[in-house]
Amino acid sequence: MNGLIGKKIGMTSIFDDAGNNTACTVVEAGPCVVTQVKTVETDGYKALQLGFGEANAKNTSKALLGHFDKAGTAPKRKVVEFRNFSDDFDMEIKVGDVVMAEIFEEGDIINVVGTSKGKGFQGVVKRHGFAGVNDATHGQHNRQRSPGSIGAASYPAKVFKGMRMGGRTGGKRVKTQNLKVLKVIPEKNLILIKGAVPGHKGSFVILEK
Repeated sequence: MNGLIGKKIGMTSIFDDAGNNTACTVVEAGPCVVTQVKTVETDGYKALQLGFGEANAKNTSKALLGHFDKAGTAPKRKVVEFRNFSDDFDMEIKVGDVVMAEIFEEGDIINVVGTSKGKGFQGVVKRHGFAGVNDATHGQHNRQRSPGSIGAASYPAKVFKGMRMGGRTGGKRVKTQNLKVLKVIPEKNLILIKGAVPGHKGSFVILEK
């Protein structure tokens, strides 16, 4: 298996044998239930569909209730497909199986996909790292965090698409690559990942080998 669905618990730090303190993110990885096995013959491609997190049955559509019932599991809050797993694993997995955090080992390099924190409407200094005017003298008034000129005049008489300006920030799908697994606690399904991962506490993340 090449991935799992997890939930971001928060951040902490651990010491290694040399006494170095390393910041890390704690992720509850699994248990994930295999809710569907897709094959080339039936679906045109190979994939495993995993479900994670308990959902309320009354808030789940009848179609999904039947889908989860077929897999022999309770309704799940998050469902994700994983591809590119080995043929050996493909032969031994089936619908209803449970995948745990044990598929990861200390030292593994993984990618983490999540939804970044939403920060609302922000100006160009916070959103794009503009420096602003920086000089409060010589007649400047409330211009320290201004974007300055955007180049539009009577020609082209419009704002070009992609112009870096203020706007909604965050709340987007983000993939952080090449993060190291520092520790795996299988009895609690916890994985400690070096550094920060996208998303707020309690948000779902996708862990990819």
